Amino acid sequence: MPLPVQAEWQPGYYRFATAPLPALRKQVTGPANSTDESYHLRVTAAGASLTAVSPLGIQRGIATFRQVLERTPRGWRAQLCDIRDWPRFKWRGLLIDAARHFLPVPVIKRNIDGMAAVKLNVLHWHLSDDQAFRVESRWFPRLNQASTDKQFYTRAQVREVLTYAAARGIRVVPEFDMPSHTTSWIVAYPRLASVDSAYAPYTLWRTTNVAIDPTRRSTYAFVDSLLTEMTALFPDPYFHAGGDENDGRQWRRTPRIVAFMRAHKQVKADGVTPDKHLLQLYFSQKIDSLVRRHGKIMMGWDEILGPGLPRDVVVQSWRGPKTVLQTVQKGNPALLSAGYYLDLNLTAASAYAADSHTGVPDSLRARVLGGEAAMWGEFADSVVYESRVWPRAAAVAERLWSPAALTQNVPDMYRRLAVVSDELDALGLRHRRAPAALLRQLAAPYPVALPALQTLAAVLEPVKEYKRHFQGFTYTTATPFNRLVDAAPAESEVARRFAATVDSLMAGQPALAALVPTVAPMPLTPVAQGQLARLQKQVQQWQSVSQVLTPLFVVAPALAEYAPLATQLSAVAGLLQQRLAQLASGQPLLPAGQADAKAQLDAAQKPVGQAELAIAKAARRLLGL
Repeated sequence: MPLPVQAEWQPGYYRFATAPLPALRKQVTGPANSTDESYHLRVTAAGASLTAVSPLGIQRGIATFRQVLERTPRGWRAQLCDIRDWPRFKWRGLLIDAARHFLPVPVIKRNIDGMAAVKLNVLHWHLSDDQAFRVESRWFPRLNQASTDKQFYTRAQVREVLTYAAARGIRVVPEFDMPSHTTSWIVAYPRLASVDSAYAPYTLWRTTNVAIDPTRRSTYAFVDSLLTEMTALFPDPYFHAGGDENDGRQWRRTPRIVAFMRAHKQVKADGVTPDKHLLQLYFSQKIDSLVRRHGKIMMGWDEILGPGLPRDVVVQSWRGPKTVLQTVQKGNPALLSAGYYLDLNLTAASAYAADSHTGVPDSLRARVLGGEAAMWGEFADSVVYESRVWPRAAAVAERLWSPAALTQNVPDMYRRLAVVSDELDALGLRHRRAPAALLRQLAAPYPVALPALQTLAAVLEPVKEYKRHFQGFTYTTATPFNRLVDAAPAESEVARRFAATVDSLMAGQPALAALVPTVAPMPLTPVAQGQLARLQKQVQQWQSVSQVLTPLFVVAPALAEYAPLATQLSAVAGLLQQRLAQLASGQPLLPAGQADAKAQLDAAQKPVGQAELAIAKAARRLLGL
């Protein structure tokens, strides 16, 4: 994973007498500075060879070679194969947000390892936001003190990350968001403010709607000096200047800024009402000229798109395919991130369905550079961050690398995603280890309940999208992410497999879903009998959860809020057990009790502690609701 463009598999294996990677014969046929990522990997009876035009191609081929390898009791082996491969898109990124929560260098490196394993090639490093400015600034040192935690990357640490990424064929594009998302800048240097107010370090997660003043020359002098310092640190030709989520309220409420807008004809059709979008475009063009003066190409989010934007500026869309289409129609290169927002806690299948070419005619597709998965950090600190990125980011990686025609089989994607998750764990990523450690910590007051707590957590998911903002719990920059919702997977694999088995069973025995009494029982096929047995075993495990966890909820106050979810899981399991017993005897659904079952499932679907039972929808289907 990602699937290669062309792969021929032959029967038989080559067994390695020594360590496989040193035994792999590698050859580069083109210049060292080539950006060609294609490669040709062969495993024959004589050994394994890898040929590529560039060192980058060698990197991508090695990633595939690692996945071809199989460890056996007799040592390493690889199936005989002939693989020719190249990427669909040249820009395949992962946005890592280190501004909301500081992510230590080892966390960044582990994510880079994951990126290399699935052929992602751009680390989009989000380094400043309302809450903090995360890169050492010697020219503006107060920037690094404008957060509550005072944590930032030294120049040496930035260079360490750049070197580590480059060694794995990964570029690093920094983002310093402006004019909004700049509260930390204004805390440090109040002269940048659009309004005459003083600000303390921002400790919440909701957008502040604070923006720097785009009308003052001193603002651009500051930005120019900051760019002088930051562009020298990051060698990539691209520089991301943000530009998103500025609603313009501060600009519209400041008389001198309103006067500036009117003087520069930045008004709506009535000729009077200030148009904040036109002022934002003015700002974006000014920043572009500064970025360009420092030898970089500017990138920004949807909001920078407008008349006069230079044709080489890259627009990254968080809003959707419509912006991608508008961007390429205007002649600019585009990236898609909408659909790839990992922090929304949606399924890998939903990300797999998003495509950077959606709605773009063939004649304009060359302007679509690719896409980026994005993991914003409001609800993920350095401990749980990897569990919110992996393994789902691998589904995005495949969508961006592999031909569209090869990325249509969702069940097979999940089959391979499970294998990739194992491989990432072997690489040292903590997407499994960190949640497991948190569960052990939560169960410490009553360790005998740990298996039951693991069972409960495995069928929970955090609420979707940004609902954690609105469910009665106030998060700040000091809030630890050590609750059960933080140990729950972003997508429950247990619940997904349960749902797949339910759907397969019901599809294979459609008569069982009918509310029609029959005289004689309907026999189950051997396949259905096996599926039924697996479901019964799973449901039996769920049924005992509430009873086993009750003592833990008593002695661990931090877990007590989740007692209702354990109760609901056991109750739903009881309903499922009855239904499975009906199926085992070949009986159809019976109308009696359907209303009570529906009420129980309605209650089970309500979130508790910003978490929800991931099996509820499949349970409804099995129960005919």
